[in-house]
Formats: sequence, structure tokens, C-alpha cells
Amino acid sequence: MTSKDYIEYIELVTKKIEENKDYVTELDSITGDGDHWANMNMGFQKLVESKEELSAMKLSDMFKKIGMLIMSTVGGSSGVLYGSAYINASKIIGDREYLDIKLLCDVLEEELNAIMKRGNAKPGFKTMIDSLYPAVNRFKLALEKDLDESTALRELKQGAIDGMNSTKDMEAIRGRAFYQANKGVGHLDPGAVTMCYQIEVLVDYLL
Repeated sequence: MTSKDYIEYIELVTKKIEENKDYVTELDSITGDGDHWANMNMGFQKLVESKEELSAMKLSDMFKKIGMLIMSTVGGSSGVLYGSAYINASKIIGDREYLDIKLLCDVLEEELNAIMKRGNAKPGFKTMIDSLYPAVNRFKLALEKDLDESTALRELKQGAIDGMNSTKDMEAIRGRAFYQANKGVGHLDPGAVTMCYQIEVLVDYLL
């Protein structure tokens, strides 16, 4: 993926988030304070508004700029977490002009580590990490086994879907759902849902 490709992907994610407004908002109203969709939508709309500037940038500079735009636009913890993820990932991209499959895996792993560190959270806490962690691990394992790229990408996607679904039975350790009487048990985590959307769209775009 070049910078231009990445921005095309961002546009597709923005559309996916737009289309799921009612579902994500309802989910977040049950488990949180109902603003997760609005925050995510605002952030991605901002990226789309800046697409001409972003797609003309060097890949690492674009990732850094995306991180800064998300941090300054998205409210709540999501802004800081996504912003940190992109800014950290920009450092490992360095001078490379495009993401190949190995670098994509490294970028996603770096983003995962940044989110876990900044959010002081880990898998099983009922957060966005529960989609990203199994997705990255399955992707990494597929590449280590030398599976073909399309199979590795499908592993990435399935890991995200399975991870998202696993949040239904979890008790929240982080996030707004932690303050609910039932700690959000019985409902998917909205942060895990929107993270899963991003990974699904990425894989579908690349395939």
C-alpha cells in the first residue's frame, strides 16, 4: 500500500462507520456513554477532509499526521489511543515508500503495543485490544508459517472477528462499561466493534 492506497482504505472505513451509526451508538448507550460512534466518525471524517494533503505525503509522515489529526479531533480515550498508535507506527515505517505484507504486520503490531501501553490495558479487558490482539497474532503466525498472502490476510480478518465476538461474555476492566452493574456482560464492546470494522475493511480492500 502506498499513501494514496492507504487513504482510499480510510475512505472505505469512514463509509463503514457511517453506515453503522445506529448499531454502534445503541451498543455504546448500553455499555458506555453513547458517544463512541460520534467520536470515531468525527475523526475519520476529518481524515477524509484532509485526504488530498495526506495522500501526497511520504508514508511515515502521513501516519504521523493521521495520528495528530485523530488526537486533536476524537474525544475520549479513543483519540489518544488511536493517535499514539499511528504516531508510533510512523517511526517503524521510516523511509519506506509502501507497506508490503511484512511491514503491514509490523505496523499493526506496533499499533497494538502502543494502545496497550498508553491505555494500560491488555487482552480480556473488553476493549478495542480484544479485536486487534488476536488479529495481529494470527496474521503474524500465518506469515511465520509462510502461508500465502491472501490466506494470511484472511487470518488477520478472522482473528479480529473472533476477538470482537469474544467481548460479549467479558466483564469490562477498562472503559465506561466497567462502571455498569453487569460490567457490560452480554454485549459486544463498541471499541472492539469499530476496530474490527477497520481490519475487515483493510483485508477486503487488499484482497
